[in-house]
Amino acid sequence: MQVWVYTILSVFAVSLISLIGVFTLFVRREKLEKFLIYSVSLSAGTLLGDAFIHLIPGAYENSSETFLVSIYILLGIIVFFVMEKFLHWQHCHETHCEEHPRRFSYVILAGDTLHNFIDGLIIAASYVVSIPIGIATTMAVFFHEIPQEIGDFGSLVYGGFSKMKALIFNFTTALTAIIGAIIVLSVNSSADKLTQFLVPFAAGGFIYIATADLIPEIHKHTDTKKSLWQFAAFFSGIGMMLSLLLFE
Repeated sequence: MQVWVYTILSVFAVSLISLIGVFTLFVRREKLEKFLIYSVSLSAGTLLGDAFIHLIPGAYENSSETFLVSIYILLGIIVFFVMEKFLHWQHCHETHCEEHPRRFSYVILAGDTLHNFIDGLIIAASYVVSIPIGIATTMAVFFHEIPQEIGDFGSLVYGGFSKMKALIFNFTTALTAIIGAIIVLSVNSSADKLTQFLVPFAAGGFIYIATADLIPEIHKHTDTKKSLWQFAAFFSGIGMMLSLLLFE
């Protein structure tokens, strides 16, 4: 029951981030962009820290098939790569394509639905392993979702959605995480192998997101002062994951 309570509360809290667009309505674009630079760095640190400090060690500890753990990590990287590549294929790259905004918006919603569903699976599977690992994973997902949800909200509005409609659709897709969490918690007692697969799979996905999506964005900013603050945010993310070891 404790795992259920922690999981549902965590997933619902992460889902609420989809409503962050409300606050962006009152923030000037220049200030928002400054915040996002460091939020992305923090997100990369928490994702890599969670993957290498919590998820991967936990996966090896709870599995007698070490080779399979490595395969699942690699599979996580591959699946997230293919999923992102597929979403890129769906985009209209014509400069003057009139369909671009509408198509782009619905692709974002489709991708978010799948992504949030997987987040629910990952968070629940992490809590099944242990409460501290579940908290670490929740924090990593939380910080990763902040810049993503702000970007998604802006893209939906750009694609023709009203601000209120964008908020509603964004929140609705986020709730699919709860469905994913319930599925894992419901079958875990009779399907422990699902957890043994999802934890290293999540680690692979986190590694891919941090290294393929977030770190390249960080490298776009070469200003010395900004870079130093990015380093601080990045290592703070890793430090947060390390500090959670004290509660294990």
